[in-house]
Amino acid sequence: MGLQAHDLKNLVYDIFEIDSYKSKMGEDKDIVTLSFSVKSQAPATDLMNFLEKGYNFVLDSDVTSGEQPDGTYKVFVEMERNREIPGQIMEIIDGVQKLADIDKLKFRYYKSFDSTDTSEETLSEIIPLDTMAYEINVNENNLNNYKNFFNRSYVDSIEVLQDNIRFKKAYAESLRFKIIEFGKSTDIQTNMTESFDANSFAEIIFLTKYLGDYDIAKYGEKYLIENTGYTVVLTK
Repeated sequence: MGLQAHDLKNLVYDIFEIDSYKSKMGEDKDIVTLSFSVKSQAPATDLMNFLEKGYNFVLDSDVTSGEQPDGTYKVFVEMERNREIPGQIMEIIDGVQKLADIDKLKFRYYKSFDSTDTSEETLSEIIPLDTMAYEINVNENNLNNYKNFFNRSYVDSIEVLQDNIRFKKAYAESLRFKIIEFGKSTDIQTNMTESFDANSFAEIIFLTKYLGDYDIAKYGEKYLIENTGYTVVLTK
């Protein structure tokens, strides 16, 4: 018997990723990849089978063979990049939401800090729907991408799960934060309502040594990390 509604309740995370992983079926410019994070291997395999057999526009679906560094199993979906993609993704999301008993799934595009409500409109705005649009997108200097933003970092790995980011460094404890906001530094500063923490000097020095040579400041419980005119806001 196939999967029924609610069979994957509490097993699938409610933020999925688009174009964050390379395609196995062809060139990334031609293929859109989706990835879902699942809490254990058996339900991940069930979800993979559901996605591969349930949608004729899915070229391939796969699951990681082992647990990932963030503690999850990833389920991948590959589809041809074209104008039909937003509607096709919405079909998939409708099925996943019913299986996992999730009211609303959000998505993160290409390792961005931000997660976005999933709708056909937002998917159309954010996903490159043809080869030219994809190449323009990946060639832009887009710092709303945690890999690009921390490309000067001293850490060994950076992992994002849901709206949480974890930095890992050899011979040191990992650091975990919640992602609050990302944007131009001028806009972040203008909208900041918390007061500057003048007593956070020792903590800022530690973070600078751990993360790298970034401008870091603390306002209330928020950490502002700046790189080339853009700032990500984190809290513990």
